[in-house]
Amino acid sequence: MKAIVYHGPGKIEWEDKPKPMLLEDTDAIIKITHTTICGTDLHILKGDVPEVSDGRILGHEGVGIIEEVGTAVRRFKPGDHMLISCITSCGSCSYCKKGMYSHCENGGWILGHLIDGTQAEYVRIPFADNSLYPIPHHMDEEALVMLSDILPTGYECGVLNGEVKPGDHVVIVGAGPVGLAALLTAKFYSPGLLMVIDTDENRLEVAKQFGADYGIDSKQVNPIEIVKGLTEGKGADVVIEAVGIPATFELCQSLVAPGGIIANIGVHGKPAYLHLETLWSHNIKITTRLVDTITIPLLFKTVQSGKLLPQQLITHHFALNDALYAYRIFGHAAQEKALKVILTA
Repeated sequence: MKAIVYHGPGKIEWEDKPKPMLLEDTDAIIKITHTTICGTDLHILKGDVPEVSDGRILGHEGVGIIEEVGTAVRRFKPGDHMLISCITSCGSCSYCKKGMYSHCENGGWILGHLIDGTQAEYVRIPFADNSLYPIPHHMDEEALVMLSDILPTGYECGVLNGEVKPGDHVVIVGAGPVGLAALLTAKFYSPGLLMVIDTDENRLEVAKQFGADYGIDSKQVNPIEIVKGLTEGKGADVVIEAVGIPATFELCQSLVAPGGIIANIGVHGKPAYLHLETLWSHNIKITTRLVDTITIPLLFKTVQSGKLLPQQLITHHFALNDALYAYRIFGHAAQEKALKVILTA
């Protein structure tokens, strides 16, 4: 089969790899129909995730059709259309019992990281009964790729960890796909003010189309002054970091109001300063989280009801065998006005 294969920082190839086989009786083999590229894949290419080894097939999102299942798989059968969770969960370890699937002792984030991933014609999914979700009939399967990772990530790591409540003043730093996913799901809770900060005018315009009250271009204005001006000098109740660089994490510390919450989503590859010299007395909370995908069933319902439209996040379509070109487009998102790309087998 063909797949996108990582060969060290800055190096990927579209090449032949052996078709995956069942290794455990809890495995399933999925024929990929749609997949995508994540900002985390770009972090891997930058060398920010050194655990990814030379020869690894990338990708941790997608939908597909079951081709084969192990003898212990009880819930699904060949021919079923499935959503692949970016997180693999055994369902029985101490972390899974707490709903912390991302820290599963036998899984977690392993697809496209520690085992071969979804940017391929076929993928092996361990613990299939707990790591796959059946797709209801008549749903837009390529749109559901957004439920593999970015929508539960924005919702769980940003909105739920940020404890967004009705009337809250919310700032999202970063209007990339995950920041926009946090924006879309924050609207579930009727915040009083939704502000998005970025340096990309197009993405800020998209954020306003998605429901942001203000799009703040930090190249043109001082975002701290703007946010303080919109919040009677207090700052935001919830600040969501959705970029993953030291400068944006420091910015979040200047935006949060006393008693507020900074909810980190971004994948950080470098140390960032924590300004306790100013924050020690501010009664703030800082949260970190790797998505657990426990909210996928809830998000399915919001999509079915029409309250959430994940297809809004898709801007580009490519054939799977054009994945190298898709990486170039996604890697220059600002110039290409790209949010999420869909790769179709």
